[in-house]
Amino acid sequence: MLQKNLFTKEELNRYNRHIILPQFGVAAQEKLKASKVLVVGSGGLGSPLLFYLAAAGIGAIGIVDFDCVEETNLQRQILFDTNNIGKPKAEIAAQKVQELNPYIRVKVYNEKLTPANALEIIKGYDIIADGTDNFPTRYLINDACVLLGKPYVYGSVYQFEGQLSLFNYKNKNGEIGPNYRDLYSTPPPPESIPDCASGGVLGVLPGIIGSMQALEVIKAITGIGENLSGKFFVFDALTASSKTFIIKPNPDNPLNGSNPTITSLIDYDAFCKTPFANIKELSAEEFVRLRVSGEDFQLIDVREPAEYEISNIEGELIPLKAIAESVDKIEKGKKVILHCQSGTRSKQAIAILQEKFGFSNLYNLSGGLDEYRKIIGD
Repeated sequence: MLQKNLFTKEELNRYNRHIILPQFGVAAQEKLKASKVLVVGSGGLGSPLLFYLAAAGIGAIGIVDFDCVEETNLQRQILFDTNNIGKPKAEIAAQKVQELNPYIRVKVYNEKLTPANALEIIKGYDIIADGTDNFPTRYLINDACVLLGKPYVYGSVYQFEGQLSLFNYKNKNGEIGPNYRDLYSTPPPPESIPDCASGGVLGVLPGIIGSMQALEVIKAITGIGENLSGKFFVFDALTASSKTFIIKPNPDNPLNGSNPTITSLIDYDAFCKTPFANIKELSAEEFVRLRVSGEDFQLIDVREPAEYEISNIEGELIPLKAIAESVDKIEKGKKVILHCQSGTRSKQAIAILQEKFGFSNLYNLSGGLDEYRKIIGD
C-alpha cells in the first residue's frame, strides 16, 4: 500500500510504468527510492548504468571518477558530448543524471578509489556497481564489499565480449553468494589482457552490459525476478549469443574461505602488476629531453598499423603481436624506447622481450603518446 507523502504526484506520474507492473508495483518503487547506489566509473559501462538507475528512481546515487572526458571516449560513453571534452567526468555525469531526474540525490567523488578511501566511501551505500576497466580496482571494490558486507554488481567489456555477475549478495535465507575472488583468486598476467584503449571495444557493447548491470541493481534492491548471484553471464556481441556459468564458493578464498588471510585492503596495483615490476620507465618530460639531447637511441611503436597511420612520432612500427618474431630488429647496444598510445601495450612488449630474450636496455614511455602529446602541446 502506498505510504502517504512518500511520492509526490509528479513522481507517481514519472514512475507510472513501473508501478503498473504486476510484479513490481508501489512496493518495489518505494525500495528504489529508499536505496543508495554507488557507481564506480562513469565511462562506457557507467554511462548507461547511471542513466537507467537515475531514470528508475534510485533515491541516492554516488559517482566515483577522477578522469576527464577525452574525444576517444565519445564512441561509447553516451553520458558525454563533444562540448564536455576536458571536463571532469563525475561532475558532468552528475549534472546530466540530475537533469534526467530531479527527484534523486547525487553525490560526486571526483577522485580515484583507493585502499585509503574505499571503505569510507563504500560504507554509506547499499549496493556497489562497477563501471571500471582494470583489475586493481575490481579487486579493490570486491574486497571492500566483502569486508563491509555490500553486494557488488560486476560488469566487464573487451572488444566484442561482455561479462556480468552479482557478487557477495545475501539472499532471503541469509546466505551470502560467491564473490569475485571465488571466480578469479588471482589476476591474470597484465600482458595477457589489454584494456579498452589498447584492444578496443565495440561502442554499443558497454551500453548492453551497463544496462544489464542496472537491471541487476534494480533486481537486487527490489527482490524481483532471479538475479545473477552465483552465476557468471558472458555475452558475445558478434553472434548475439550468451552463456551462463555457475560460480561456487572457493574454500581457499583469502577473504572469506576456510582460512582467511586478507582482513584489510591491500596494495592492489602491486598485487595486479607484479610481472611489470622490473620494467624501466621514461616519463614524457624525460623523453622530450632525450630527443633534443642528441643521444643515439631506438624508438619503437608497438601499436597497430591503422593507429600509426593516424598519428605517429616516427618510431619504428613493430606491433605488439609481432614483437617476439621481430627480435632481430631491436638494438641491444643502445637505449631502446618502446611506446604505444597509453603505455600499456609497450609494457607488455618489454615484459616479453626481457623474459624471453634477455633484453636489459629497454624503457617504457610512461603514459605513451597520450602523455607525450600533453607535454608538447600537440
